Amino acid sequence: MKLNKEQELAASFLEGTAAVIAVPGSGKTRTMMERIGKLVIEHGVAPENILGLTFTRNAAEEMRQRLIPVLGNQASRVTLSTIHSFCHYLLRSEGRIFEILSGRDQLVFIRNVMRDLKVKNLSLGMVMQEISLAKNNLISVEEFRALYDGDKTMLKVADVYERYDLEKEKKYLYDFDDLLVRAYRLLSENPSIREKYTERYLHLLIDEYQDTNPLQLEILKALMAGSNNGSSFFAVGDDWQSIYSFVSASVRNIINFEQMFPGSRIFILNRNYRSTPQILRVCQNLIEHNERKIQKTLMTKNPGGEEVVVLEGSSEEGEALNLVNEIQELVWNRGFQYKDIAVLYRANFQSRVLEESFSQHKIPYRIENGLGFYNRPEVKKLLDYLRVISDPKSDAGDEALLSILNVPVRYIGRKVVTQLEEEAAGKGVHLYEALKSFRPDTPFIRKNVREFVSFLDPLTQLANTLHPAEVINLLRNSLDYDRYVTDEDIPTPDDSKIQNLNQLQLAATRFSGIKAFLEYTETFQDESTNDEEGVSLMTIHKAKGLEFPVVFVVGLVEGILPSKKGDIEEERRICFVAMSRAMKLLFLSWSHTYLGQPAKKSIFLDEAMGVKQDP
Repeated sequence: MKLNKEQELAASFLEGTAAVIAVPGSGKTRTMMERIGKLVIEHGVAPENILGLTFTRNAAEEMRQRLIPVLGNQASRVTLSTIHSFCHYLLRSEGRIFEILSGRDQLVFIRNVMRDLKVKNLSLGMVMQEISLAKNNLISVEEFRALYDGDKTMLKVADVYERYDLEKEKKYLYDFDDLLVRAYRLLSENPSIREKYTERYLHLLIDEYQDTNPLQLEILKALMAGSNNGSSFFAVGDDWQSIYSFVSASVRNIINFEQMFPGSRIFILNRNYRSTPQILRVCQNLIEHNERKIQKTLMTKNPGGEEVVVLEGSSEEGEALNLVNEIQELVWNRGFQYKDIAVLYRANFQSRVLEESFSQHKIPYRIENGLGFYNRPEVKKLLDYLRVISDPKSDAGDEALLSILNVPVRYIGRKVVTQLEEEAAGKGVHLYEALKSFRPDTPFIRKNVREFVSFLDPLTQLANTLHPAEVINLLRNSLDYDRYVTDEDIPTPDDSKIQNLNQLQLAATRFSGIKAFLEYTETFQDESTNDEEGVSLMTIHKAKGLEFPVVFVVGLVEGILPSKKGDIEEERRICFVAMSRAMKLLFLSWSHTYLGQPAKKSIFLDEAMGVKQDP
């Protein structure tokens, strides 16, 4: 298929600075790759002189695959990479010696720093997030202290920030934020090195430009520094799809592009190849209510389709049942397949009711890039506590006990666990019975074991009379469980773990006994949530960049979408991203109650459907 007029103009851009503002489904990646093809084939640019950057490995691989039909064997000579991978390559190429600190190792490292500084009553996850945000906003330790002068909590974070960086430097360790910070310093402080890369990469392209944060923007500026004749900077993105402020992405970078780069060319790709006119109309209606935006009009030559449907439920369960009925109709009578359908929600916890309803009605589904609700670690550990309380003298109780011995942390290591297992085997009893008389050699661990048993034993004695929701509430409060599960969090667009725990407790209210509740949850734990032929369940953030013939957007109530904590214009962009994933059919759903409380229909529903608001 030939490029349209607007795509052709953008792809033919040769030198200078340009931004391509590309609406959903407008063929932006194809346009970028065709531009690379034109640079090489029509203008004789060496493929080695082209650098294309994006934010995820999947996106980089997609660019690679899209480029092969355009350039053939020469495609491999073009550098296509994530920003982090490129910075890693740059640092290594310039002789920097380091190892990557990530995952569990990073958590332990920061925890040790906090322990050495005697910093208490601060969430590890919060500290990590604040340090990461500071780095990605180019805020040094000194600036951080000045910014939060008088705030005792944040000054403690500053102390951790400073010590964390010092200890990493001693051990030649970089975390992922350091890759960007160090690369930026290298380029900005060493003119000869910067010139080396600006001369090599004469043509710089960046995809999803609306997701850049201040640090990433400065790296891009450094790579395009200088006055090389014939060089170019080509930024592709869409301000309407900027939804990552929780990791410091700034929509201003694309909205203010012309002010940042005077003399730039702006290309608008507003022709959508994905969706029906009816879907695009509600998307346009919605986004028009944002004040901070680049004005454009969604257009398509696609044939007309069906009107967007609004579904109304009495509760979350009623909302899920509405979806079941619609999906059955689509598959049984209208020729769609389950894999054609996606259900999108604002936060992970919303999957619970959907999973239960879909399972009950034999609708296959898959959790995109995630676990089913009852298999999520924070949920599963609480269920294991219930298993031990309900039936400690059983094989299931043994397995559950091993799962929760160190939840929260009790410093019961593998050696101690082995001793416990040997003692149980020697006495011919289950692990919990052995634990009650178990005496580890280390006094500290012995004390922890004793306290653990003292807490659980009364509950095991009363197990048959206890209400599961009340026990879950007791566990959360007595063990400070909420803090434990969020202590190691990284930045996310929602407080997913706490919301999952709230959902678990809410689900448990329907059962009078622990055993009945456990039997119910086990039916879901045993089920596969990765049926490739099933309906896709995912958060809106996970759905970005994807498309489906049929999309359901659920939970359109105030406090969920829009979220209570979010900026209203970004929440509207999140809703826009969700709706614009739909190709043929779009369903928007809300319910009169949510999380067991009365709910109000989201303002976004009326905006999208063109319902005028009261002044």
